[in-house]
Amino acid sequence: MAPNNLSAMHRRVSDRLGPRVALRFKRDGLYHDVSWNTYRRRADHAAAGLIDRGVGSGDRVGILAENSVDWLTADLAILAAGAVDVPIHAPSAPAQVEYQLRHSGCLAVVVSNQSQADKILANLASLPDLRFLISFAPIETNDRIEHLTWDALIHAGWRHGDFGAGLVGKREEARGRDDLATIIYTSGTTGNPKGVMLTHGNLISNAEATQEISNLTDADVLLSWLPYSHIYARTVDIYVCTHVGATICLADSPETLVLNLSETQPTWLTSVPRFYEKVWSSLAHLPTEARDATLRRIFGPNIRRLSSGGAPLPKHLWEGFGAAGLPLYEGYGLTETSPVISFNFPDHNKPGTVGMAIPGVEVKIAEDGEILTRGPHVMKGYWNDDPATHAAIVDGWFHTGDVGHLDTDGYLTITDRKKDLIITSGGKNVAPGELERMLVRDEFIDQAVVFGDGRPFVSALIVPDFQRLKATLGRGHETFRIKDGVITEPAVVALIKERVDEVMKSVSQPERVRAFLILSRPFQIEAEEMTATMKVRRGHVLAKYGSRFDALYTNSSIKSADI
Repeated sequence: MAPNNLSAMHRRVSDRLGPRVALRFKRDGLYHDVSWNTYRRRADHAAAGLIDRGVGSGDRVGILAENSVDWLTADLAILAAGAVDVPIHAPSAPAQVEYQLRHSGCLAVVVSNQSQADKILANLASLPDLRFLISFAPIETNDRIEHLTWDALIHAGWRHGDFGAGLVGKREEARGRDDLATIIYTSGTTGNPKGVMLTHGNLISNAEATQEISNLTDADVLLSWLPYSHIYARTVDIYVCTHVGATICLADSPETLVLNLSETQPTWLTSVPRFYEKVWSSLAHLPTEARDATLRRIFGPNIRRLSSGGAPLPKHLWEGFGAAGLPLYEGYGLTETSPVISFNFPDHNKPGTVGMAIPGVEVKIAEDGEILTRGPHVMKGYWNDDPATHAAIVDGWFHTGDVGHLDTDGYLTITDRKKDLIITSGGKNVAPGELERMLVRDEFIDQAVVFGDGRPFVSALIVPDFQRLKATLGRGHETFRIKDGVITEPAVVALIKERVDEVMKSVSQPERVRAFLILSRPFQIEAEEMTATMKVRRGHVLAKYGSRFDALYTNSSIKSADI
């Protein structure tokens, strides 16, 4: 019989695999293993501790922390206690943390360290529902709120022995697939984010269907690095691995991912295009055979699955990796869909598409081109926002806001975000996402955001590949002339113009990028310019640099005859 909730799914695997390795993490330069038995036992003790502290079924508990074994255990403990967890992205600003805790009505919050705790302590007056705080590391609260350490919580649950285990068991048995498991706040580009309500059934069904097409087993080893506060890693890394009993190896950080690949020799990696792009760019100068061999060496001899999601995968990446014998399987999904809607997989892989709908999921295209989906993966709704829920889910179909098409074989292609489509002042419809993908294929362009709605021509904000620029321009160009965060160095501007013009030859005149700004730094998560999965937040970036674009058009010498 299928498990009724995520905690029961985990318990079933723990009972089956017991002493085998569930988690592997690095500390003080050495890797340490955590068995399924230990993972389960610590989560149950923590769950009993939460219940002892007054956490009831359906209460919300926040998690504000970086990836760690403790994060994984906290997630399981909250669910085992019958509560609902509210994961918050670790880089979030204090105001964002305050909004999500207040809006969700969190009773408690788990933090990693003093820095994260300070974000909460700075806004305690605005958090009337928050009763206590739990920290993985020792922190100082100056007695402003009840506080205990993570180890103390586990110890408190351990002291209850069989009685505590019985309480946890009753809570677990009472939770069904329709019960709420988590509230995940979307990274809104304007206004406040919405709290996506996902049930145990949403997440279990998505994990089961994803595993079905992936052919993953308990012999697989996943290197995990994407933030657990994001639904991509939450489902595809945590819950798929739980469903099959695969081992999760935690990467030290995004910066050490190549080293961690070498150390852990995984069979499977889930990632976003940004990482694959960085690896490819570092090897692009090599001859083809040497590049392909280096790629295979980086990902190791055991790798059999490289997954990409969270953002569109540029064509040159799936072409290049595939030619090296490392096929990239691209998928598509949203927070509101738990997240996977479609995926490519072995024997059913059509590069350039985001694959076929996974088992149990329906996809259709509306008359205006919007992608609609229906099935057990669709969210319960937005927390305390019925109008937004009713607007998003109509007759059971979730409106994704993305535009695309299905081919005759059932493969889905995404062309753009519905709300991002540009209409120039000349009435030309332009898909900015496609232009952005074309631009970043150029070896000198690292990131790009296209602009032009209601304007006479299309422009762009470009982040160059700084290392390649300096190597190409040579001596005398170790530093660039910069004004207000924009590179004005004539040699750089001339080089980027040449590259942009070359890329734009393959599109029509009205679609071509005619002017651009060159940023002096990459887009950053900390500056709210990128999401947790390193996807550029177009709306936020365009709003942030709006005045720069205004000046670009005002000062432009481009005439209508040139367009």
